[in-house]
Amino acid sequence: MSDRSYDARGLLCPLPVLKARKLLMEMPQGATLTLLADDAIAVVDIPHFCTEAGHTLVSQTDDGSAQTYVIRRGA
Repeated sequence: MSDRSYDARGLLCPLPVLKARKLLMEMPQGATLTLLADDAIAVVDIPHFCTEAGHTLVSQTDDGSAQTYVIRRGA
C-alpha cells in the first residue's frame, strides 16, 4: 500500500476536502492519507466527505493548532 500525507494547513473550506478527494483518487483502495488541516470547518467537512465518498475515517485528532485526519481509501 502507498500511504501519503498532505499538509492542508492554511487552506480554507472547501480546499482541504477537495485536496483530499484528489489525492485519494490517485491512491489504491485501502491506502491511507494523513491530512493536516487548521480550518475549523474541516472538523465537520472531512468526516462528512468520508461518509459520502465511501472512505473510512480511521482517526481524527486535534492538538489545538491543527487537526490530523487519517483516511483509508474506499472503493
